[in-house]
Amino acid sequence: MTQTPPLPTPEPLLPAVFLDRDGTLNEEVGYLNHVDRLRLFPWTAEAIRKLNRAGVPAVVVTNQSGIGRGYFPEELVHQVHARIAEQLALQDARIDAFCYCPHHPEATIAEYRVACCCRKPAPGMVEQAARNLGLDPQRSFVVGDTIRDVELAFNVGARAALVMTGYGRGIYDRRHEWARQPDLVVENVLEAVDRILEEMARNDTGGRG
Repeated sequence: MTQTPPLPTPEPLLPAVFLDRDGTLNEEVGYLNHVDRLRLFPWTAEAIRKLNRAGVPAVVVTNQSGIGRGYFPEELVHQVHARIAEQLALQDARIDAFCYCPHHPEATIAEYRVACCCRKPAPGMVEQAARNLGLDPQRSFVVGDTIRDVELAFNVGARAALVMTGYGRGIYDRRHEWARQPDLVVENVLEAVDRILEEMARNDTGGRG
């Protein structure tokens, strides 16, 4: 009699931290239309390095409607992300994936004039990263400086951390208008990561490490 070998046990899905880019990892300058305008916050590398060392994937999810509006070419976004990766690598830190949405319903360039499922707060970028990297959004956090980031977290079942950098402080001043409050309100992405890792340690929901 032939015995059927047992099916391999699937790898458990990992919690992750989904990070907004402009205003969260780097200074908010409006539309970042040249790579030389990129300025990472001085604490960003330490925050990402802590996630790396804890085995928690760090995934950037960023709306880049400036592409569809014709403010800069799509290639510029790749150049900016390459520059971010280079600067982080100098400090022993790594982003696991960069996801961006080039669309806008009123884009001036027709191919990007789409009511898409990836523009935050829609869940598309998080869902794609989850499929590609084996992540569990419901055990994850979204960190950002706008209400879109907070709403994205709720739309994918994650928890939300609002930073006071970028647009965050002004957004927080209008919190009485929100239907639902963020889970964490912190000064910057480093404080967000510290709080998130503490909570993951308490709940034993850490990553690969």
